[in-house]
Amino acid sequence: MPFSRTDAQYGRQESLHYRLQSNWGSAIAKIIGANAAKSNTFDSTVNMWVFEEMVNGRKLSEIINSEHENVKYLPGHKLPPNVVAVPELLDAVKDADILIFVIPHQFVSRVCDTIKGHIKPDTVGMSLIKGVDEGPEGLKLISEVIREQLGIVMTVLMGANLANEVAEEKFCETTIGCKSKAHGPLLKELMQTQNFRVTVVEEADVVEICGALKNIVAVGAGFCDGLNFGDNTKAAVIRLGLMEMIAFARLFCTASPVSPATFLESCGVADLITTCYGGRNRKIAEAFARTGKSIEELEKEMLNGQKLQGPATAAEVNHILKHKNLVEKFPLFNAVYQICFQGHPVKEFITCLQNHPEHM
Repeated sequence: MPFSRTDAQYGRQESLHYRLQSNWGSAIAKIIGANAAKSNTFDSTVNMWVFEEMVNGRKLSEIINSEHENVKYLPGHKLPPNVVAVPELLDAVKDADILIFVIPHQFVSRVCDTIKGHIKPDTVGMSLIKGVDEGPEGLKLISEVIREQLGIVMTVLMGANLANEVAEEKFCETTIGCKSKAHGPLLKELMQTQNFRVTVVEEADVVEICGALKNIVAVGAGFCDGLNFGDNTKAAVIRLGLMEMIAFARLFCTASPVSPATFLESCGVADLITTCYGGRNRKIAEAFARTGKSIEELEKEMLNGQKLQGPATAAEVNHILKHKNLVEKFPLFNAVYQICFQGHPVKEFITCLQNHPEHM
């Protein structure tokens, strides 16, 4: 059955003083819109949920729909005219066959609660959310949270995909994690362009874990930059961080063997390198080390209302590892948590590298 509509989702919960709209949500909507417009498989209209706010005296949704540009979160990049900003969440998801989730992971449950019972039971979801959740029994992937709350098939997309570069149509690769052989090719058709190359793998859980954990490592890389440790040290952070990512995946992805090949895809080492050199987690962590300001202060000053995912993921991972008495086996993850949340001096970060088990 042809898929009738796609919905690129992002929004804001004003009561929590936290904007969720992201440049990544608009960048991916640009790709989906262009592909849907020229495809016989998909409906040409792409609904993009946007929580309404005023920009220079005008509603953001009206600006997007008249000027085809998200002037606040992805300025300078035109969206295809078939991408329609919809301020009401239930209107955005109505009759959709594919839902694309691009919101910070802390707000997934609230969004799912709102749309539950208002979507088709055979809807296919795709999560672009890079984070993990801590459930009663330990680690819970964001795709699992969505699947359990909505009862729909879930897939994931993760990769070395800095939003502004994707919007500028610079060449990059990405990885779709999809266990269904039927859905994989369809989602690849929806997402792939000449400059946004898609590989589909079945290890969806590993793909998703990579997307979450690399943000913790990027915070460590930013500490190194802020402390002027140099490229050799940052290379060590990337390598040791990748080792911890693989070890974590092997501990928690127990349904099937974890293939090292998945870490060589864009979702693995490529995303890790990109984030450690160009991502906002690295950028804020560098400023944190240089200025002594809090993460919250720097978010407000530097991120235009967006939220940092690395520290939050480090906290959730730390709680999960504590529950299993495994914190000491992940010294880099633990050091990021201690510096961000327990007041440890950022200069102590080098100690986790010097004493890492890889060197013992």
